[in-house]
Amino acid sequence: MHRGSRYPRRMVRFTVLASGSKGNSTVVSGGRTRILVDAGLSCRELFRRMRLAGEEPETLDAIVITHEHQDHVNGLAVTARKLGIPVYFTEATHRAWMRWLTPRRKMTYAQWLEQCRQQAVAREAEADAGATEGEADDAELAVGQEVTGAAVREMGAEPVALKDPTWLPAVEYFEAGKAFQVGDIAIQTFTIPHDAVDPVGFVLEAEGVRMALATDLGYMPPNVKTQLKGLDLLLLESNHDLEMLRDGPYPWSVKQRVLSRVGHLSNDAAAAFLENEYDGLAGYIILGHLSESNNHPELARVTAERALSARASLLANHLLLAEQHMPLVPVCF
Repeated sequence: MHRGSRYPRRMVRFTVLASGSKGNSTVVSGGRTRILVDAGLSCRELFRRMRLAGEEPETLDAIVITHEHQDHVNGLAVTARKLGIPVYFTEATHRAWMRWLTPRRKMTYAQWLEQCRQQAVAREAEADAGATEGEADDAELAVGQEVTGAAVREMGAEPVALKDPTWLPAVEYFEAGKAFQVGDIAIQTFTIPHDAVDPVGFVLEAEGVRMALATDLGYMPPNVKTQLKGLDLLLLESNHDLEMLRDGPYPWSVKQRVLSRVGHLSNDAAAAFLENEYDGLAGYIILGHLSESNNHPELARVTAERALSARASLLANHLLLAEQHMPLVPVCF
């Protein structure tokens, strides 16, 4: 049973809680399933924004991660532990996230897994004398059993988390370029060109509604263009204005990174896709990941509007801008 099953009414909702270099997170609801795509804000702030947007944190079924950069995973561990829900990564992204949390620990991934196994065995041995039949204990939690948030708290997850900041209630792996399912939401993944270990974008489908997230990419390769067809909603990066970035406060090395083919999509690049490659089927286009230092919302909006106005068939698309400091009004289908 999904955590949101107490709500019989079905509705597909797409709620951007935050989008930008200080944190990214989106709630996608479909059928009886609710997932959080990225957790780039603190747990407290994520919960606050969810409630502002009319979403209940306690009904989340899972967290799905695009890549390991801090603005996408900052509140991941605390949120997952507090709710007792699984986290979906690619295996390489999971490894990179663990290295980010424990930078001083020099061990291979295989060594880390063996250490976890040994710790689990030791905890199980210690708990055998006092555990009653059928009860889960910390040893089971440490190797990734999915449990409810209440059970996580009852079985002492906080001490485990204090010893190991990478501990999560459950971890599920998916492969970039392949599809997987979380409850009532089908998720197609696609590789994106970004300077992370194994970054992905998503096309999420529920009740026949198709929604895509394509941010944090340096350019629009053919595989991404192929995925961004036949959509009902598109969240597309429009990170920077080229002149503002070149004249802005960033060091030259950072400017080069943003401008590179594994950096971020400019207003002009997003507009070029909308004008020349986009099929025009989405009812909603949301511009996201706007830089606060090297962009202005009106510049991003005007650039995209010009691209859309160049093709009369695209005028029916609703153009929205995701914000960094407050949630966007949910888009409902």
